[in-house]
Amino acid sequence: MNQDFLKKANANIVTVVLLESFAEVWELRLLLSMLFLLMYLGTLLGNLIIITITTVHQSLNTPMFFFIRNLSILDMCYISVTVPNACINSISGNRETSVAGCATQIFLVPYFIYVEILFLTIMAQDHYVAICQPLHCPIIMNHKFCVQVTLASTLSGFVYAAVHAGNMFRLSFCQSSVVNQFFCDIPSLLRFSCSDTFSNKLLNLLSAMDIAGVCFTFIATSYFHIFSTVLKYPVKDEGGKAFSTCVPHILVVFVFLSSSAYVYLSHSELSEITEDMILSICYTIVPPFLNPIICSLRNKQIKEAVRKVILRMFYSGKL
Repeated sequence: MNQDFLKKANANIVTVVLLESFAEVWELRLLLSMLFLLMYLGTLLGNLIIITITTVHQSLNTPMFFFIRNLSILDMCYISVTVPNACINSISGNRETSVAGCATQIFLVPYFIYVEILFLTIMAQDHYVAICQPLHCPIIMNHKFCVQVTLASTLSGFVYAAVHAGNMFRLSFCQSSVVNQFFCDIPSLLRFSCSDTFSNKLLNLLSAMDIAGVCFTFIATSYFHIFSTVLKYPVKDEGGKAFSTCVPHILVVFVFLSSSAYVYLSHSELSEITEDMILSICYTIVPPFLNPIICSLRNKQIKEAVRKVILRMFYSGKL
């Protein structure tokens, strides 16, 4: 009786998790790995430049650049959780990852998704106040408020991730430990659990509908008022500047929210691996890579600050 119990208990213990590679063919796998590695390095470089410039230059000490700097820090951490390990696994052909590493991703990926959504929502609010209520902007978006909402977002993210991770860790995994994804995420892990996953799926559904739904509604409402205000501008150049600032932000928000919400709301056992991986790339790699390019480095003030730093380095080098 005890031996049967031990055999059954040992069967429920997963010691190694196998992740999917980017492709089956070696040449394609190498090409994709190098592409994502370059995107990763580009993300680190772009965000590091933004963090440095917005910290050093006092002229960029405004709420907008405060949130841009925080978003850059978040994106560097977010993309570092999944991409380096996935690229190494794909290049080496070793699909194994430790349970501890998998558990870390289960906690950190939802955490960064949650905080990223809140940061993008706060930035939409900042754009709304700056364009629609410019006279009240220093009062509404003061430094104290910016710090408070940033701390509230990051700290509440730990609670959110802990609830999801804790709900996952109570499950037993007695089927194949192959995760149909290039990193450990909750939807993929639920598919090979032998426990009742109804509460997990319900939690994913409710959290995705509440958080993503509320944030999307708030962002959409903010930009509706922004565009309504911009269309009333008598000078086209002013309206063009506002559109150039807001449209890239909307694109990033749409890609991030739509792809992440679909993955976490879809629980089909028959969904294609390729489809899941493409959608996951859209919310784990693409937003951190695009944020510094279209939301920050296109900004006239940041470009001017970067130009001054380069010129200062050039002339100091000549001297």
